[in-house]
Amino acid sequence: MQMVEPDAGSVETRLVAGEIACVDCGGELRPWGHARRRALRDHGKPVSVRPRRSRCRNCLVTHVLLPVLLLLRRADSAATIGEALVARHIERLRRAEVVTAAGAPADTVRGWLRRFEARAEEIRSQFLGLAHGWDAELGSLEPRGSAARDALEAIGVAAAAGTRRFGPTPLWSLVAGASGGRLLSNTSCPFPAGS
Repeated sequence: MQMVEPDAGSVETRLVAGEIACVDCGGELRPWGHARRRALRDHGKPVSVRPRRSRCRNCLVTHVLLPVLLLLRRADSAATIGEALVARHIERLRRAEVVTAAGAPADTVRGWLRRFEARAEEIRSQFLGLAHGWDAELGSLEPRGSAARDALEAIGVAAAAGTRRFGPTPLWSLVAGASGGRLLSNTSCPFPAGS
């Protein structure tokens, strides 16, 4: 799995031109069909996505090219999930209000919140490292009172540094791309190697 921009036409053009590199060996990725169609939600509204599949010319490994609008193994958009995290931890909305705003089942939202809280320190560290990599003059962050708020602060600082360095990018697309789609991963290594 590899993260790409949300514009399918741009991805297709770059893929055909051999401009997307394999994350495993650096070789040239070429078109290789499509992954299965996925039914997703964006703030409760159904969205259908069919990610492009590619194959490396060098190592022959296939990759699903997942748009940065999504997180790996989640049925809701990255923006829906991110806004729910902010609503709960920064705006301090009640869980029922967060569920209503997200348009997702209560158990699903509870799972996002628990996973984020369990990985908060790791997420904070990862995004703080990215922020300092993108802007070496950044200072340290002030504690915000909880690990989850500290992690969201680090995400915000990294997004601001990324915008200064690379130009404007939607916040949760940047987060999805920077985490390799693994922001709420339930594996032992939530972030891709070298990110």
